[in-house]
Amino acid sequence: MKSGQLKRAISAAGRGLTVAAFTTALGLSITTAQADDDWTQSRWGPDDEIGAANLITPESVLAASQLVKTGKTYNLGIIIDSNTPAFPPRSMSVTILQPNQIESHGLGPTHTTYNDDIFMGWLGIGPQLDGLGHIGIDHVYYNGHRDSDFAKADGLTALGVEKLPPIVTRGVLLDMAGYFGQDIVPEGTPYTREDIIGAASRQNVEIRKGDVVLFHSGWLNLLDGENPDHARYGGTEPGLGKTGAEYLVEQDIVAVGADTWGLEAVPFEEGVGVFEIHQILIPKAGIFILETMDTRELAKDEAWEFMFVLGVTRMRGAVQMMINPTAIR
Repeated sequence: MKSGQLKRAISAAGRGLTVAAFTTALGLSITTAQADDDWTQSRWGPDDEIGAANLITPESVLAASQLVKTGKTYNLGIIIDSNTPAFPPRSMSVTILQPNQIESHGLGPTHTTYNDDIFMGWLGIGPQLDGLGHIGIDHVYYNGHRDSDFAKADGLTALGVEKLPPIVTRGVLLDMAGYFGQDIVPEGTPYTREDIIGAASRQNVEIRKGDVVLFHSGWLNLLDGENPDHARYGGTEPGLGKTGAEYLVEQDIVAVGADTWGLEAVPFEEGVGVFEIHQILIPKAGIFILETMDTRELAKDEAWEFMFVLGVTRMRGAVQMMINPTAIR
């Protein structure tokens, strides 16, 4: 064990009794860093900051490009605005202005005018990528990083989204609405290992090493129409269950996403901790999470496999990032 990990283990052990007693009194269940030390050491070495993105190679990119048969492209990100439901207390707004132009005809002899915009808000709104610095276990994050060491007020000093290479790989869509025979899968429905295997078999598609796996539940339909159900959409959701998450880890995927705001089933499964699925995927396995992915057109076209392309805005030290990946088939 490295000296830094030893210090973290001692510190965690020192807090263990208090945390355990507190959670027992509340009837809760949590996973602590000291309970499973192996996950704090990345299989890609002590300096790794990109996790499962290491699985993307020139060979895998070329293989993904062979999936393009029609050239049709799909936006996987939804349009967002200040009314888009977001995990509390997140919010956003855009302000448009014309700097130093209000009382003039513009710049220079040709009267050039322009609009600028100011974004104010959180980066984890709407279609987003959860980076490896987002979720931890008892203050310990991917590859053994402790938040007091790398999570600074002006940005992460490790695990920031700027470290990510382009994610270009094979994408797989699993139509869970079709699998369950529902237009909209009910909230709290967990996708188990058996469900994932069953949905893949139903579509005659397999999950392979290095894939991005997306789930379609129809949940985004709640935001359509004149009276969108923001409360139901943002307060609950169907999603990935614990055995399903463990199965995807075994399949060695790069990222997993869904057409819901938080990926995993809410209310949480009985015996599963608060956002424990995030813990299984991000800090333990280095797998990225993609939330609020618009999978409707892919499902309509039965585009079960495709080339997935994502270049994340390289904002130094950012934890999350709004995204608009592209599926190409």
